[in-house]
Amino acid sequence: MSEETQRLALTWATILGMAAAALCHWVLPGYAESWTEAAALGLVFLTGGVPAASRALEALIKERTLDIDLLMVIAAVAAAAVGAALEGAVLLTLFSLSTTLEHRAMGRTRRAIEALMELRPDRALKRVGESTQEVPVDSLIPGDVVMLRPGARVPVDGVIVEGEGSVDESTITGESVPVHKAPGAQVFEATVNLHGVLAVEVRKPLSESTVARMIALVTEAQAARAPSERFSDWFGQRYTIAVLAGAILAFIAFVVLGHGWHQALYKAATLLVAASPCAIVISVPAAILSALAVSARGGVLFKGGAALETLASVSTFAFDKTGTLTTGRQELVEIHCAGDENDFLARLAGLEAHSEHPIAEAIRRAAEARGLSPVTVREARAVPGEGMVGVDEAGVLWAGNARLAARMGAKAEVDAAQALPEAVQEAPRTLVLLGRGAHYIGSATFEDQARSSTPYGLAALRAGGVQHIAMLTGDRRAVAERVGAELHIAPKAIHADLRPEDKVALVADMAGKGRVAFVGDGVNDAAALARADVGIAMGAAGSEVALQAADVALLSDDIARLAEAHRLAKRTATIIRQNLIFAMGAMVVLVTSGLFFSLPLPIAVVGHEGGTVLVVLNGLRLLTDPIRKPTA
Repeated sequence: MSEETQRLALTWATILGMAAAALCHWVLPGYAESWTEAAALGLVFLTGGVPAASRALEALIKERTLDIDLLMVIAAVAAAAVGAALEGAVLLTLFSLSTTLEHRAMGRTRRAIEALMELRPDRALKRVGESTQEVPVDSLIPGDVVMLRPGARVPVDGVIVEGEGSVDESTITGESVPVHKAPGAQVFEATVNLHGVLAVEVRKPLSESTVARMIALVTEAQAARAPSERFSDWFGQRYTIAVLAGAILAFIAFVVLGHGWHQALYKAATLLVAASPCAIVISVPAAILSALAVSARGGVLFKGGAALETLASVSTFAFDKTGTLTTGRQELVEIHCAGDENDFLARLAGLEAHSEHPIAEAIRRAAEARGLSPVTVREARAVPGEGMVGVDEAGVLWAGNARLAARMGAKAEVDAAQALPEAVQEAPRTLVLLGRGAHYIGSATFEDQARSSTPYGLAALRAGGVQHIAMLTGDRRAVAERVGAELHIAPKAIHADLRPEDKVALVADMAGKGRVAFVGDGVNDAAALARADVGIAMGAAGSEVALQAADVALLSDDIARLAEAHRLAKRTATIIRQNLIFAMGAMVVLVTSGLFFSLPLPIAVVGHEGGTVLVVLNGLRLLTDPIRKPTA
C-alpha cells in the first residue's frame, strides 16, 4: 500500500470515528452507551493522533526540528486532559483531513510532470536491412534508424533521414500548431507523427532524451527552494518553538490570573492551535510548485523557484539577435569578389564546415544549391565573436568580421574602397569577409528575418510592465538597426559589434540598474546567460548546453511564451503575497480572540485548518492558468 493510500485510509477512519462520536454525543445521548462514544473517540485519537505524533517524533529525532504536527498533538492531548476529548477529536479530524487535502493537492503538481513519463512509447520499429523489427525503446543506440508510421509517437530524439510529414510537438514545446518536418529536421521524444512515414536516425540514448532531461530539470526545480520558501521554512521552525513556549507561558499566566488549571490548559491549547503557522509555511510552496508544473506543460522550464521569483521582478530584458529575435536561418544574398564566385564559395564552405553558427549553415546550403564540394580545410578553429581560421592547400585561410580581418593584418585592404564597396559596408545585412593571411579575397552578405512571434512577444512584455528591452549582437550596426526598427526597439537600446565578453559587460552594467534577464541561444551566449539575474535559453529542446547554462529554458523558439512565463511569474508573486497576508491576518485574529475573548477550541481549529486549505487552493489556481500564446 502506498503512502498516499495509507494516509487516505487513516483519514477516512478518523472521519468515521468522529462521525460516530458526534452521533453518540449530540444525536443519541440517551440511547448510546458511554463506552460507545469513548470507543469512537479512541479511534479518532488512534488514527488521527498517532500518525501525527509519529511524524512529529521522527522530525524531532532525525532532523531536530519541531513541526506543526507536534503542536496539534499537544493541543489535542491537552483538550482531552481537561475533559474536552470531543473537541480534541474535532481538532485531530480536521487536521488529518486538511493534511491529506494538502498532500493530494500538492501531488497534482508532481503528477503533472510525471505524466510526461506516460507519453514515452515502450516499443519502436527498428529498421534492420530491408525489414523492420519491433524492439524495446531502451535498447536503441545512436545510429539506429526507427520507422514512424502516422499516429506513432517518436520513441527517442533523432533526425529525419527519409520522408516528410507533420509532427505534433505540443507535449514538448507547448506549440499547438503541427510542425512540418523534412530530411535533416530534428524530432523529439514523445512528440507525435501526424502523417507520412518517417525514418528517424537515433542521435541520443534514452537516458539523455528531451523528456528525460525535462523530468530531471523539473525535479531539480522542485527541490531547489525559492528565497520565499526558505524564509517560510526558517520562520516556521522558529515560530513553532515560539508558539510552544508562548502556550506554556500563557498557561502559567492564566493560572496566576485566577483561572483554574482546567480552564487555563484549555485556553492555552486554543492559543496553540490559533497561533500555529501551518498556513504560512504551506502558502509559498503551494504557489511555487503549481507554477513550475503549469510552466513545464507549456514548454517553459524553470530551474527552481528562485528563477521564477526573480523573473517576476525583472525590469530589463536583453536579447541576443540571431536565432533569438530572428529566425537564425540566414540566406546568402550576394557575393563580392575579384575571382571566381564558385571557388570563393567552395573555400568559404570548407572553412565553415567546422562551425555550428547559423551563418555557417547558410554557407553550406548555398554551396550545396550550386553543387559545389567544399575545399578541404585543416586545423580549423573558431575565434569567438570574430569568425573561423584554418589552413587549406595554399596557406592560412580565415573568414569572419572586420575585427578578425584586423587581427589577420588585412584591415587596410578591407577598408580600401576598391576592395570592399561602401554600399556593402553600409548594407543592413550580415557581412562575412574571406581572406588569406593579410590579403582580402572577397565578401558575402547574408540576411535573416524576425520571427513571426517576436513582435507579439515583445509587445506582451511591454504590456506586462517590462520597462526596457535591449538587443545585443555581434552583427554590424546597420544589420542590428534594421531588425531593431522592425521590432520597435529604441536605437539607444541596440548594441552591435559585440564580442561575448562585451555582452557580459553590458549585462553587468544593466544589472547595476535593476533586475535583468538575458535571452540567448545558450551556446555562444553562455557567459551572458550566467551573468544575468535570469538567463533564458531560447529553443532549448535538444540543446544540452542551453539547459545547463540558463535559469529558464524555452523549449520552443516562440518569444510569446517568454511573455507568458513573465506573466505567470508575476501572478505567482501576487498569489504568494495574497497567501501570506491572509495567513498572517487570520492568525492575528485568532490569537487576539484567544487572548482577550473566550474563543472555543473548535472555532480555533476550523479557522486554522480552513485557512490552511484555502491558501493551498489559492496556490492551485495557477494550475488552471496555462502558458498560452498571446495574439495580435
